[in-house]
Amino acid sequence: MTDRPDPARPLAGVRIVEISSFVAVPLAGMTLAQLGAEVVRIDPVGGAADYHRWPVTDDGVSIYWAGLNKGKQSVAVDVRSDGGQDLIQRLIADAGVFITNVVGREWHSYETLERLRPDLIQVEVSGRADGGTGVDYTVNAGVGFPLVTGPTALSDPVNHVLPAWDVACGVYAALAVATAVRHRDVAGAGQHVSIPLENVALATAGNLSFLTEAMVTGSARERIGNSIYGQYGQQFTSADGRSFMVVALTGRHFRDLTELTGTTRAVAALGDSLGANFSVEGDRYRHRDALTGLFTTWFVDRTADEIATALRTTSILWERYRTFAEVATDPKVTDNPLFSLLDQPRVGTYLAPGLPLAIDGEYPAAVPAPELGDHTAAVLRSRLEMSDAEVRALIDAGTVA
Repeated sequence: MTDRPDPARPLAGVRIVEISSFVAVPLAGMTLAQLGAEVVRIDPVGGAADYHRWPVTDDGVSIYWAGLNKGKQSVAVDVRSDGGQDLIQRLIADAGVFITNVVGREWHSYETLERLRPDLIQVEVSGRADGGTGVDYTVNAGVGFPLVTGPTALSDPVNHVLPAWDVACGVYAALAVATAVRHRDVAGAGQHVSIPLENVALATAGNLSFLTEAMVTGSARERIGNSIYGQYGQQFTSADGRSFMVVALTGRHFRDLTELTGTTRAVAALGDSLGANFSVEGDRYRHRDALTGLFTTWFVDRTADEIATALRTTSILWERYRTFAEVATDPKVTDNPLFSLLDQPRVGTYLAPGLPLAIDGEYPAAVPAPELGDHTAAVLRSRLEMSDAEVRALIDAGTVA
């Protein structure tokens, strides 16, 4: 009887070598590992630029690094030496899939590695399509989002905390590997895929019509604070100082909001005086400030618990603003099957997310990140068929650690 493949590990049997730092490619490698691929992360002896990145434990261990490298194997190599570069080339050729954001190195360029493995799949993340450098924060500054983020009266740019382009780029990179593996299985050929971070941001800005709006209408988006463009959505504050985000996307949502706040007649009168039809989302958006003025009294007269209890009885979309510390102890984390208890060496035991996809109703659980170089000897023995003596000689020479 043939063993059935594990549906939660569709990439089982795919081997990947990763040379990376920071967010996009480490996220891609971790995602691929969570889907069943065997991912070997290769770092310089002592760690790459992100090995000590904050946040860190009291002992200086990077919580950040552990978070983005779960489920991988770690090999530490002297990447500057000829012997180290030769080892890495051999490991990439053996694996057949290479992902990296370290570009411009001739010794691990696609042209060089393809000669060793003609069906190689190589996915490279770069800063800009023109070859220039860039990270999420500089790319974001040049795309436009910081100048439409923040309070309406503010003139300075506001950077968002979430590295959105790194995250999106990491998912694109993982998708590129999965589709290239499928192509190789069918056509027998490898692929060289380049993903400039700036292009991910530009594509997103275009797909969401931020750029298209300027092209078609000749006008640029303006700041609107915590409102939602084209819809009715607004922040409200309770009598005890807690903030809520309230969103009415549909006519039903909006009707429930007026009934909840006791403003149905006042909203109708406002619509008559303005010549507005509040069953149309555009009119709700255009006159959002006047509507907010009517709704605000209901919120400021009630405590956060009273507001939450009342909102739960409606169709209105809402959530209370929370800190990360509050979310970490909330049932959305503590009672969520996405999270499982993880004993991460040197960091501690905590609830860690696995793959955020429920496959046949199950979330693949998180697997601890390795310590730097944990798998050096094992990988060299299994992948390059080196003897113990050969591995020991490389360690003694400082070629690997």
